[in-house]
Amino acid sequence: MRETMVKKNNSIRSKYLSVIVPVYNEEESIPHLHQRIHAVLAEQPFSYEVLYIDDGSSDQTFQQLSNLLETDKHVRLVRFQRNFGQTAAMAAGLANSQGQILVFMDGDLQNDPVDIPRLLEKIEEGYDVVSGWRKNRQDAKWSRKVPSQLANTLISNVSDVHLHDYGCTLKAYRYELLRHVRLYGEMHRFIPAYAALYGARITEIEVKHHARQFGKSKYGISRTVRVILDLITLKFLGSFGTKPLYAFGIPGLSALGLGLCTGAYSLLRSLLPDRRKKQRISLFPVSLLFFSFGFLSIISGLLAELLTRTYYESQDKPTYIVKQLSPEALPQLQLIDDNPQSSIQSTAQENGEKENASSH
Repeated sequence: MRETMVKKNNSIRSKYLSVIVPVYNEEESIPHLHQRIHAVLAEQPFSYEVLYIDDGSSDQTFQQLSNLLETDKHVRLVRFQRNFGQTAAMAAGLANSQGQILVFMDGDLQNDPVDIPRLLEKIEEGYDVVSGWRKNRQDAKWSRKVPSQLANTLISNVSDVHLHDYGCTLKAYRYELLRHVRLYGEMHRFIPAYAALYGARITEIEVKHHARQFGKSKYGISRTVRVILDLITLKFLGSFGTKPLYAFGIPGLSALGLGLCTGAYSLLRSLLPDRRKKQRISLFPVSLLFFSFGFLSIISGLLAELLTRTYYESQDKPTYIVKQLSPEALPQLQLIDDNPQSSIQSTAQENGEKENASSH
């Protein structure tokens, strides 16, 4: 594997690999986990770091990590003030990492570090994201595996990024692409889908999975609702992130069209005589309802457009990503006068004007 120095955002990526491990109340697992990580990475020819994110643990997790910090120079530690969740921990790992390649994994011993070199091999083949697939998952069937399968199918169909296991934390990413992704809420399980929005090449490999040895899982069936809500956000950002007026304007114009048709029909029906002499329900309130909905939708879309443009322009953030620029740097062009005598005359004239101004 070739190791290079990459400089982005005024920071040098001094390591080839960063292994990022979010942990929360995993005091018993940490010594065993780090021993396995060290056994795998110590044999590799590249530079690396192991970055632990203590997500506000209330047990002896921080003490265990502090011991590792003193005994292993490859270890770095970020400690949260309180528990912020896995997404925040992964975002902190991304922000504080030094590696060109980032590998995320769980701290509960269920992911196996021996799969890290296999992930890196796929990265070396040119992929930007390599996702782990726990094909033989060692979890409860009805409370974990079945809901996960349904969620994976739903996410794959909505995002059009088809993976077997979105919930597997063991994944490898190129920093150059992942640095564009912003993580909020509980969006960590959708990172491959977000990366695809920026043009990432994504693949998937089977990885080992072990039963939990210590503690208990921090997740339950209740996360299903949050997954659906986060998926709606993903779909909106992917389809209308830079053009929100389309999301609001299309149904708004449709509602205005329905309101116009309903209003025209109501007016025409009131002008024509009713031969059946029956009382008819007025459609004018329905027409007004359609008009109101359409008008408010378009106004909402315009406000969303203003917010989107403010978001991008206030940060001088482009709506695109450049993969390669050839040549890498274009020198700033300077206009040079071919006539040196005219340049001298222009300079003398400017100096004379300055002297006249100072005398006055």
